[in-house]
Amino acid sequence: MIALLRRTVWSLATLPPLRRVPIILLCLACLAAHAQTAAESRRQLLQYLQSGQLRDAVLLGQQTVSRWPKDPLFRHYLGVAYFKSGDAKQAREQLLRARDLDPQDSATHFDLALVLFSEQDYPAAATELETTIQIAPSNAPAHLLLGRVDLSSNRDLQAIEEFKTALKLDPAINRGHYILGSAYASLGRNDEAIAEYKAELQRSGEHPEVVYQLGHSLLESGKTEEAITHLERAAQLDPKNSEVWYNLGKAQVLAGHAAQAETALKKSIQLNPKDPSPHYQLARALEKLGRTEEARQEQQRFTELRKAQPASTGMATAGDR
Repeated sequence: MIALLRRTVWSLATLPPLRRVPIILLCLACLAAHAQTAAESRRQLLQYLQSGQLRDAVLLGQQTVSRWPKDPLFRHYLGVAYFKSGDAKQAREQLLRARDLDPQDSATHFDLALVLFSEQDYPAAATELETTIQIAPSNAPAHLLLGRVDLSSNRDLQAIEEFKTALKLDPAINRGHYILGSAYASLGRNDEAIAEYKAELQRSGEHPEVVYQLGHSLLESGKTEEAITHLERAAQLDPKNSEVWYNLGKAQVLAGHAAQAETALKKSIQLNPKDPSPHYQLARALEKLGRTEEARQEQQRFTELRKAQPASTGMATAGDR
């Protein structure tokens, strides 16, 4: 379009002045139509993204990028469409180009960081997030994601500070208290984790994972009866989660509720037969019930499974041996 208009303008020099006027007006109209089409395409592409019409978003994004290759917003939108469609490689390519075309757009840096984080390229994701925060210091989601990058890179203390900053900037940020609670729990700071999980439940209502993690942290801190209350609720909310039933059974064993523990632990075994840990706790429960032979069989089963997968189980701990 631009090249055609340049040739047209050059040819105007050869025409009489009176004949130039309608042609000039036609050229201006073409430019206006061209600009209007770009604006309409942006609106349509954004609408596709917001409504989840990802196939249409990708197709339109490809067309607009082909037509306006130096427009960073079209490349940004196309990158987002690719990412939401599960194509991280194409998303990364388009977002890198968008970033190079407009280095000061914090949204592009942030969305690129999301892609890099999904690919577990944590150093590159951290760089993009640090740039995002330099451009937009009050971007709470950027601080939250940088904390998650830090947590994934075993920088737990830095992660906690980023999570705190995110919550200070936006106290209602999605899953903010839950993620901060998880960071505290990873360091064994269970009382602080419990406070954050409770804050998350108060802010966003019951979520199965938050209820479970609250119960687990209460169990780890020795608050067994309170832990049972939350773990029972977690089992109601997420009955197919074997870890919920395991921790509920473990808490019930510790509290002396052996019969209830037997039921919970058998459900955990049913959901995850290859995990040795419930067998160990079930052996303890059966011993308390005076069923010595059954307890011996469960202890033997625990030993066999432990030997079969010494590094793969997620629930067996030193205390279960």
